[in-house]
Amino acid sequence: MRQADGPTVIKIGGSCAPSLDLRRWTALVAGCGGRAVVVPGGGPFADAVRAAQPTLGFDDAAAHHMAMLGMEQFGHALASFDARLTVADSMPALRRALAEGKVAVWLPARMAMKAADIPASWEVTSDSLAAWLAGKLRASRLLLLKQVELTRQPVAATALAEQGIVDPAFPEFLKASGVAAFILGPADHMAVPAALCHDPPGTPIVSDPDGAITW
Repeated sequence: MRQADGPTVIKIGGSCAPSLDLRRWTALVAGCGGRAVVVPGGGPFADAVRAAQPTLGFDDAAAHHMAMLGMEQFGHALASFDARLTVADSMPALRRALAEGKVAVWLPARMAMKAADIPASWEVTSDSLAAWLAGKLRASRLLLLKQVELTRQPVAATALAEQGIVDPAFPEFLKASGVAAFILGPADHMAVPAALCHDPPGTPIVSDPDGAITW
């Protein structure tokens, strides 16, 4: 469940990888030492797994593991941009990074492969993994940085899944986490540091569709 003093989990979507602003966003996030954990998307690394699966014929369990390793590759790339970022692949490592005033970049494979509640499926991508981690950390909020523009009205997680903005499993993972979640489009990315202390300027995501945009 959400804790007011818990860290903010920031998922940097793989679609942000080609952006010329990627290093600027990373520098802003790196300035939030002790208060944030970054979850990298898979980006071009996970896309390579998707492209290879039909040709090589490996199963979804292998693809799931390989896609998480793709997230780790993007994570290592992000961490290389700023010394204030440090990679972490376990709960003790995540908490140690926060205690040391750093921003942890989560490498998911070690934790997620052992988790019985994370199915090995393409329906579970970095969006759902970010929600899962936010619940485990009892985060104060979850921010999804994506290359989409939405209204500022609350939107149902199920509607986002139907539109392909988040993965199909995300609504259930978000509900289970109990964490407040927001989508930040490109115009909002520079407001990330302020979002750690106040409600973000992006689009609120709600698990219960009542009162939310459902399209």
